[in-house]
Amino acid sequence: MPAFHFCANDPEVFVQAALLAQDYCDAIDLNLGCPQMIAKRGHYGAFLQEEWDLLQRMILLAHEKLSVPVTCKIRVFPEIDKTVRYAQMLEKAGCQLLTVHGRTKEQKGPLSGSASWEHIKAVRKAVAIPVFANGNIQCLRDVERCLQDTGVQGVMSAEGNLHNPALFEGRSPAVWELAEEYLDIVRQHPCPLSYVRAHLFKLWHHTLQVHQQLREELAKVKTLEGVVAVSRELRLRCQEDISRQKEGEKPSGSLPFSHWICQPYFRPGPREGSKEGGAARSKRALEDEEGITDILSKNKQKKQLRNPHKTFDPSLKPKYAKCDQCGNPKGSRCVFNLCRGCCKKRAFRETADCPGHGLLFKTKLEKSLAWKGARPQLQEAQQAGPGEASGFPEVVGSALA
Repeated sequence: MPAFHFCANDPEVFVQAALLAQDYCDAIDLNLGCPQMIAKRGHYGAFLQEEWDLLQRMILLAHEKLSVPVTCKIRVFPEIDKTVRYAQMLEKAGCQLLTVHGRTKEQKGPLSGSASWEHIKAVRKAVAIPVFANGNIQCLRDVERCLQDTGVQGVMSAEGNLHNPALFEGRSPAVWELAEEYLDIVRQHPCPLSYVRAHLFKLWHHTLQVHQQLREELAKVKTLEGVVAVSRELRLRCQEDISRQKEGEKPSGSLPFSHWICQPYFRPGPREGSKEGGAARSKRALEDEEGITDILSKNKQKKQLRNPHKTFDPSLKPKYAKCDQCGNPKGSRCVFNLCRGCCKKRAFRETADCPGHGLLFKTKLEKSLAWKGARPQLQEAQQAGPGEASGFPEVVGSALA
């Protein structure tokens, strides 16, 4: 059975959810490594890495209550010693296996850079529980080198495995071989079409740079049959390219293999330039400095085609007051100055009302109590004879008020 991967920021909620899942898995894994904006808004993943007291309580409670092991996946701090203390804290709380992604939470997208195996090696030496490494794994040779250099017990891969699912077999097959195998699995186990499209974009990434018209078709198709048809057409185009390839001809560009072979994708870094205060700047900051903010991404160009009046000028965006807890836009009429999600949790916890969000926990409770108090009188009125039923309408009226 698999390990189930959870994101959470509340010990009780995390454990209650894990209790529902524990009979169907071998372990419960807590996600402390996600660096994406959705994790920042939701207050989970790598954005909890400074809240050691909260993390201790979550791991400790899960370790006490669950019948399966609790594991964690983390990102590193810039400082090796702080990363080691972080790992030791999780181990002491009850974590029984630790996966260490050798990048900080700021290293993502065009700023990903290389993962630090030195951090991972230091953690491996400092804890007694098994440690898995994550980062810089693009082929089987990387797996072997990582095991040797860090001393970890296992290796994980994300990007490399998405572009070549045969990575851990040490193979680089033709893309269509794995694409067709994946589509057969989808037929047996249906899932949302967006998931299928996302996987095929990874598998066919290099070929779609050559046959860009089919990239647009894959993005627009609305059915699984349509996706299969595009994948089949990509295979035909690749076979045509193979038939035209001259003997001994090397792949074009910087690819190690021809585009129809499963192989790593190396994410390009940001444009080189000066650094402010010695710290790497964000992608948006780089664009602002270089005067290229007027160049829209493909996604924004598509949005503008659908709505010619749409603007992406940050200065014209409406300014929203932020929720006091999570940073999402707060409700303008919320009595707690929170967004709807946070407001709902607080109103439920305090049995309060928030008319601005249409949440009436207190009102509904009062009506429920009034109804329960009126039920005995209602039953007496129903049991009374025809001559004694004069109080019945008043009782019903008070109960339904």
